[in-house]
Amino acid sequence: MKTYELTYLISSELTDEQAGDLQNKISALIKEEGGLIAGEVSILRKKLAYPIKKQSQAYLAVVNFHLPPEKLTNLEKVLKADSQILRYLMLIKRPIKAIKKSRMMIIEPKIEKPKKEKKVELKEIEKKLEEILAQDDEK
Repeated sequence: MKTYELTYLISSELTDEQAGDLQNKISALIKEEGGLIAGEVSILRKKLAYPIKKQSQAYLAVVNFHLPPEKLTNLEKVLKADSQILRYLMLIKRPIKAIKKSRMMIIEPKIEKPKKEKKVELKEIEKKLEEILAQDDEK
């Protein structure tokens, strides 16, 4: 079984209770398909950055679960068919070890540290200044 994260927006036309019932319905569907719920975030009412299906607010719900990949198609059909779900996004969550081995890993640029310059002593500076002033006096 793979680990997934489902994030979806529920229509703001529903009440808080109805939105909670819809979230429970989706969790129950995942369990019916043989999945295990790893975690759920309680629904939050959010203002959208831009209108989706003529709605400027929606309920945001997130569910983490384990499910065999072949069972995802039925879940996606239900999400697409439900008119109360404005949008959804399903992500595959991989273990950290797999991410490190991935070719898609982001490589941070190496930042070179500035080279430490040789410290100049005050006596050397004074000698150099005297030489330069002596040259100007000779002219």
